[in-house]
Amino acid sequence: MGYKVAIAGATGNVGREMLNILDERKFPADEVVALASRRSVGTEVSFGDRTLKVKALENYDFSDVDICLMSAGGDVSKEWSPKIGAQGTVVIDNSSAWRYDADVPLIVPEVNADAVAGYTRKNIIANPNCSTAQLVVALKPLHDRAGIKRVVVSTYQSVSGAGKEGMDELFAQTKAVYTASDLVTKKFPKRIAFNVIPHIDVFMEDGYTKEEWKMVAETKKILDPKIKLTATCVRVPVFIGHSEAVNIEFEKPISVDEAREVLRKAPGCLVIDKREPGGYVTPYESAGEDATYISRIREDATVENGLALWCVSDNLRKGAALNAIQIAECLINRKLLQPKQKAA
Repeated sequence: MGYKVAIAGATGNVGREMLNILDERKFPADEVVALASRRSVGTEVSFGDRTLKVKALENYDFSDVDICLMSAGGDVSKEWSPKIGAQGTVVIDNSSAWRYDADVPLIVPEVNADAVAGYTRKNIIANPNCSTAQLVVALKPLHDRAGIKRVVVSTYQSVSGAGKEGMDELFAQTKAVYTASDLVTKKFPKRIAFNVIPHIDVFMEDGYTKEEWKMVAETKKILDPKIKLTATCVRVPVFIGHSEAVNIEFEKPISVDEAREVLRKAPGCLVIDKREPGGYVTPYESAGEDATYISRIREDATVENGLALWCVSDNLRKGAALNAIQIAECLINRKLLQPKQKAA
């Protein structure tokens, strides 16, 4: 007996990716339901070689649903996740709505899978921010080896992190540049084509953006509250794939060779680090892949016990859809969740 899985937000970039990954990984689902807002009812989405018709989230009965993969935005999740959880369905939420709730586990399976057992308090599990997910996958094995004191990270985040509207805007603006047409800016605060924007999410009183704050708060919750972290988050004219330049200060000495070996053995990491032209991974190569790629590992001589590295991952997969499905697999593999139909 398999599980019944609902995808809330099935028409969005991440929702569609969730459907692809469920099929790719042969997730043990007997039934998959595509949900979205009323205006999307009847829209068709692909699930393997099948086509699903979208149903309305607002009036769906979750009484026989085991897992709801929620990717419909923070406001929708705040309203619906507790209602869905109250029907005995485990909600794995991709928004920021529940990440900082002490009763909701914030999970990256390669990093803190044991914490998933805490889902029973609200029947909700939070997926981290896309830029945090790949960062902690790279930091975890290094932290276990040498103890991380401080991290300075600069992100280079693709427009798909802003949804379909962000991708459409980059495409339209790029086309406008080449055709000498009017360049329209709607989704981003400044033009994104052939430009970079050091601003993601809203500004906070201290001058950091909410995206930068998320990386700090989430890294502490997932990995270690004692780690000090500062971030600068930048939107770049790339369609898919987030990149990060990471400087790490450790408590204990760790050589470049040690770090490379530790990362090579770590789950979810793939080291491609040749000191030659092209001997590193760019976001273009990461698109459609599951791994967090690590390159450019080198000593940072400006601090004691310092390393610098380059980290790249597909933000729609490891940063969102894949991580959510790995959480669901974790629940099943640890026998924390039985299908309702079987239980009945």
